Amino acid sequence: MSGKIKFGTDGWRGVIADDYTFENVRRTTQGFASYMLEEGKAGQWVVIGHDKRFASEFFAAAAAEVIVGNGMKVYLTDGATPTPIISFSVVNRQACGAINITASHNPPSDNGFKVRNETGGAIDPEGLTKIEAGIPDSVEDVKRVAYADAEKDGRIVKFDPAPAYIAHLKNLIDLQPIKDAGLTVMVDTMWGNGAGWFPRLLEGGKTQVIEIHNQRNPSFPEMKRPEPIPPNINPGLKATLDNKADVLIVTDGDADRLGVGDENGEFINQLRVYGLLAYYLLEIRGQRGDIVKTLSTTGMLNILGELYGVPVHETGVGFKYVAPKMTETNAMIGGEESGGYAFRGNVPERDGILAGLYMLDFMVRTGKKPTELLKLLFDKVGGEFFYDRIDSAFSGDRKDREQMILDANPATIGGLKVTKLVTIDGFQFRLEDGGWLLIRFSGTEPILRVYCETRHGDKVQAILQDGLTVAGIK
Repeated sequence: MSGKIKFGTDGWRGVIADDYTFENVRRTTQGFASYMLEEGKAGQWVVIGHDKRFASEFFAAAAAEVIVGNGMKVYLTDGATPTPIISFSVVNRQACGAINITASHNPPSDNGFKVRNETGGAIDPEGLTKIEAGIPDSVEDVKRVAYADAEKDGRIVKFDPAPAYIAHLKNLIDLQPIKDAGLTVMVDTMWGNGAGWFPRLLEGGKTQVIEIHNQRNPSFPEMKRPEPIPPNINPGLKATLDNKADVLIVTDGDADRLGVGDENGEFINQLRVYGLLAYYLLEIRGQRGDIVKTLSTTGMLNILGELYGVPVHETGVGFKYVAPKMTETNAMIGGEESGGYAFRGNVPERDGILAGLYMLDFMVRTGKKPTELLKLLFDKVGGEFFYDRIDSAFSGDRKDREQMILDANPATIGGLKVTKLVTIDGFQFRLEDGGWLLIRFSGTEPILRVYCETRHGDKVQAILQDGLTVAGIK
């Protein structure tokens, strides 16, 4: 009998050699295979890819054996592949779904298991519940075919996903003006799957791309984890100044998230980046369409929605909520607080590569530096927005703490009047300035997250501290 495997906001993650073992990867794959068979996908193809973490390629091969053992076939990427390209390959190759062996931005001790449906997007919460229910208690109940046999008879086919994805990108964005612009672009790939992509896409012109952290190193030196936020990106910000670069582009471990630094070596937080990307699509490219945002991202999107006459949909945190809503509404853009952004015309999946290219295109089309682009955005939405977040461990029963938050019923937070409580995912207190405080629990660990956005830069810490008080942390 093995332990119960639970899916969090984006799949299952665990500590390598503790709970993340070959046995548990095989069990989880069996749950996914059983779900696909229930969905009528017998005999169809599944794309399997992986990142550069310890043994990821071997875990991917183990998953492939189980998929074949269940009567389906596998397209296996021929090397470490960015998550958005794995998702695109599902659609491009008309597969029924995907398995991605990655722990994304987690610490080096971890690995993970993401699943996708036929759209290339995240499987909705109902589907994830079915997958969990189908995971057998024992590896003895897992069906497998030996890798060598499956590859020999064509049930596992290795492929290079890059050419089709690059051709697809060229339908979404004209790369030539970026190549010709003469920019100096600093790229930090965080030892992950994004390595080599921006130099490859932008070679052959006046623009210079300088990469750092572009080798495989599963210990992720110079950072706590490959997550594109401070302090992990501080070496990249320093390199931006040292090389007099125009912008810093950061992709996380599996290249589905984007971080941005300006020409002065200052971080542009991910809520502001989301505002910039939406503004770019609406104003510079003249697109119109729905915007999908999680509760934990910026209110600037609501203002842009009103200004440009486009609907804005708010979901719970995680692309398991964002992706289905994007598919339902044919949304122009979807995103979340963690730096993940998805776009119409692409798959409903976070794409750090495309998001980075769009940021560069924004700079080229306007002739402006990142700081100047932010000024454009703030002028449009009526002023600056400020954001921060605190993660805190907690003990005791979660339900008791949730009741404590409800009972607190604060009239003001950080000196600002509370105008509304939203409980789609956690507890979001809307504030009189158009800002908010969100208190929610991690889906995978005993961590309570307190986030806020406000128009008052001097109130950020007061709002967060009041949030900790409401949550009973202090």
